[in-house]
Amino acid sequence: MSVPIAVLVSGRGSNLRALMEAEDKGQLGCSIRCVISSNSEAAALNHANVAGIETCVCAKPDPDAQLLEILEQQEIALVCMAGYMRILSPAITTPYAGRILNIHPSLLPRYPGLHTHRRVLEAGDAEHGCTVHFATAELDGGPRIIQATVPVLSDDDEDTLAARVLEQEHQIYPQAVQWFCQGELRLDGDTVWLHDQQLEGPIAHAVA
Repeated sequence: MSVPIAVLVSGRGSNLRALMEAEDKGQLGCSIRCVISSNSEAAALNHANVAGIETCVCAKPDPDAQLLEILEQQEIALVCMAGYMRILSPAITTPYAGRILNIHPSLLPRYPGLHTHRRVLEAGDAEHGCTVHFATAELDGGPRIIQATVPVLSDDDEDTLAARVLEQEHQIYPQAVQWFCQGELRLDGDTVWLHDQQLEGPIAHAVA
């Protein structure tokens, strides 16, 4: 049975497209039942509409109450945050604990929040990357599942570095979603289990 998922977006939707493409190839074991945005102008909504996926916009004053209602109505089993520019409150993270994934463009716990590529360059780091983790009410907190690491090149600017990281986001996010939907990935308290083995730290994705 295909696992019903919701994808939360706010912007261009490149990770949404990566998930949609993986679903079309039969790689995920899930069905993207709805795409929910915090921004009515998000380009991601257009991608969903073209694919015939139901879309919703959760606006103020109480977006999480609206979001929770949609998730329950759609009987969502997994929530995938894909560039969702809003921190989920306990109203969402508590009932969906262990069923919310997030993709973040840094090697968490380094550089939570915004402007990660700029901060990496300013710090003079030799490497950068991205992380898929179980989301909690803490900003970019929650147990980590998988990371991809890329080098920071001497001539990199924010755009070139972001593009290199984004390429890896499109690899590791569908992988984590596939694990979850196939019953191979779960969260027990603060402990991540993959293939019935406890993870001591995030899986390191092999970057080609």
